[in-house]
Amino acid sequence: MTMKAEEQLVEQFHKLYYSNGSRTWSGNTKWLGYNVLKCPLDLWIYQEIIFENKPDIIIEAGTMGGGTSLFLASMCDAIGNGTVISIDLQNTNHTDELPKHPRLIYVSGDSISDKTIEYINMYTYPNKKVMVILDTDHRKEHVLKELNLYSKLITKDQYLIVEDTNLNHPNPAGFEGPMEAIDEFLKENKDFVIDESKNKFYLTFNPNGYLKKLT
Repeated sequence: MTMKAEEQLVEQFHKLYYSNGSRTWSGNTKWLGYNVLKCPLDLWIYQEIIFENKPDIIIEAGTMGGGTSLFLASMCDAIGNGTVISIDLQNTNHTDELPKHPRLIYVSGDSISDKTIEYINMYTYPNKKVMVILDTDHRKEHVLKELNLYSKLITKDQYLIVEDTNLNHPNPAGFEGPMEAIDEFLKENKDFVIDESKNKFYLTFNPNGYLKKLT
C-alpha cells in the first residue's frame, strides 16, 4: 500500500468512527461506568505518557462528566504518584454527579481566568512535574490563550496535550480550531515540539496535539 493510499484509508476510517459518535466515542465509551468522550487509542497514549513521565500534577481543562478525570486519577493511582486537577465552568452544578477519587480535585471556573490560574499556581510550585490536557472551548482564540497560559506551567519533558485537533483535520468544524491555535503558538514558542510518535495507532482525535516541552 502506498503512503497516499494509507493516508486515505486512515482518513476514511477516522471520519466513519467520528461521525458515528453515538455508537463509538460520544456517550458510549466508559471508564468505570462514567462516559469518556475520547478515542480509546488516545487514552492508551495517555497512560503511556503518565507511566513514562510520572507527572506530579495533571491539569485537565474541561471536565464534562468526569470520566476522563477518573481515568487519569486511576492511572496516577496505578503508578503511585500524581494528582489530577480538573477545571470546568459547570463543575459546581454537577458536583454530586461527578466521580470521586482521592487523587482528583475539581475546580469550577473559566480555564483562562485569573482566579483559576491563581488557584492552579498553588499546586504547581517548583520541582513539581506538570502535565496539561486542554479540552474546553475549541475555538482558535480560546485555545491559543490556554496554550500561552498553561505552557508556562509545563516542566521539561512533560506534555501539553491539545485535544480535538481533528476538527477541520479531517472533520469539518465551521471555525478555526485547536490545530490552527497550535500552528500559531509554535510560531512564537520554540520550547515545545510536536511528538509525532504519539500518532502511532493511526486513529487519534489529537493529531499534532501532543506537544512535548524540550527545556
